[in-house]
Amino acid sequence: MKISGVDIRPGNILEYEGGIWKVAKIQHTQPGKGGAYMQVEMKNLQDGRKTNVRFRSADTIERVRLDTKDFQFLYAEGNMLVFMDTETYEQINLPADLLGDAAAFLEDGMQVMLELWEEKPISVQLPEQVEATIVEADAVVKGQTASSSYKPAVLENGVRVMVPPHIESGTRIVVDVYERTYVGKAG
Repeated sequence: MKISGVDIRPGNILEYEGGIWKVAKIQHTQPGKGGAYMQVEMKNLQDGRKTNVRFRSADTIERVRLDTKDFQFLYAEGNMLVFMDTETYEQINLPADLLGDAAAFLEDGMQVMLELWEEKPISVQLPEQVEATIVEADAVVKGQTASSSYKPAVLENGVRVMVPPHIESGTRIVVDVYERTYVGKAG
């Protein structure tokens, strides 16, 4: 589906110069002279390259719709991750760098969503939030109150997050996978 250059939004998947790109950031600019344009920061979903491109309002670009399919993460083997199709039980191996920083939150048996382009997996989506256990948390400094700043803590997977002062080692918390931020205590 073709869209105008000014209709591009973050998260859109675009076909540009023979590749598939995911829009990370946009900035609409209307200079004093000349026409308006959209400054678009995108990442290539096939090789990881990043680029910044200007699209004028008269430009059109192909917006791609990806197929999605449910998979289950089985295990890691070296730098490859093994997933199983939940419908056909077929297993596929994908490189760990396809997930980026979110790979640290991957757990055996976790349900994930694979995005496919022309039957080829190009990205893996984890749940937005996961539960994790704090294994190390700094002590509260005397005089700190509940309204003061957050303190650093380390999760069982080695990821560092900032948590409120009342959170102690051994506490289960909910973490935003992509922002790597504390959401709340696990219920």
